[in-house]
Amino acid sequence: MTTTEVRATGVRLTGLGLGAAPAGNLYQAVTDEEAHATFEAAWDAGIRYFDTAPHYGLGLSERRLGAYLRTRPRDELVVSTKVGRLLVPTPETADRRDPDMFDVPATARRVWDFSRDGVLRSLESSLERTGLDRIDVVYLHDPDDHWEQAAHEALPALAELRDQGVIGAIGAGMNQSAMLARFVRETDVDVVMCAGRFTLLEQPALTDLLPAAVERGVAVVAAAVYNSGILARDEPPESATYDYGPASADLLDRARRIAAVCAEHGVTLPQAALAYVRTHPAVVSAVVGLATPEQARQTEERASAHVPAGLWRALADAGLLAEAAVPRAWPSGGRA
Repeated sequence: MTTTEVRATGVRLTGLGLGAAPAGNLYQAVTDEEAHATFEAAWDAGIRYFDTAPHYGLGLSERRLGAYLRTRPRDELVVSTKVGRLLVPTPETADRRDPDMFDVPATARRVWDFSRDGVLRSLESSLERTGLDRIDVVYLHDPDDHWEQAAHEALPALAELRDQGVIGAIGAGMNQSAMLARFVRETDVDVVMCAGRFTLLEQPALTDLLPAAVERGVAVVAAAVYNSGILARDEPPESATYDYGPASADLLDRARRIAAVCAEHGVTLPQAALAYVRTHPAVVSAVVGLATPEQARQTEERASAHVPAGLWRALADAGLLAEAAVPRAWPSGGRA
């Protein structure tokens, strides 16, 4: 699998990355053995970039991912985690279920903290949970309501660690593109993770984040490329989800119309969705949440499928893709 270096950091990301939120029991529990098998299948598929966070299952994802990655050659892989949410033990609620989408006991509560001390404590805890000697990429996690502290305390702390060689690359990961663009333009980030805002279904990142990233030479990792489910099947079902909730009738209709045009060009909706995000010159990797070994193998097959460049033009002609969202309108024509 091809890799791309993040700026001049020495960190190289594979074109596909594994999102490890499912290993934190996102929505439903999986066993340690099932998580291990998924990581193994992803490795066999050529994936060498693995993304996690303390938020995912109150540390469970980091523990499981670290246990697997410690069995692999350290210099052959890249792991990213996130800072901004500290996990504070709450043994008094251990008999309850975590209220935040993860099927784990509520043994801790998440506390927002983008202070210098909070960043250092969070990273130290992540190293302990993973058991790894270092973290390659560290993102600020969802700093939507914390710009001042994130930009002026958290990022400088991460920059010092990067400059000391403790971590490789720094950035931010969010479900919006506007603030990510601000980070790119106003701070010294190397890479940003944009979840759900640059997909085949919607492209707000094209007006702010992606042009800024090209201009500043900042790498972009595209996450939630299926918009949390609606683009993940050949034919979106009535139960399809969008941004972690039920998809509206309008979105469902649009996704189905996109799927029909894809079928006319001999590709499936998920194949096109995965290919589309990787056509932009700023995007260096697409991270996909993988819950089973079959999903890992399926993702490799989807990524290997030939998607004709004419598909994007056909979608534009059908009113399903704006002219500015057609890859050939981008700098260098993208990688279509």
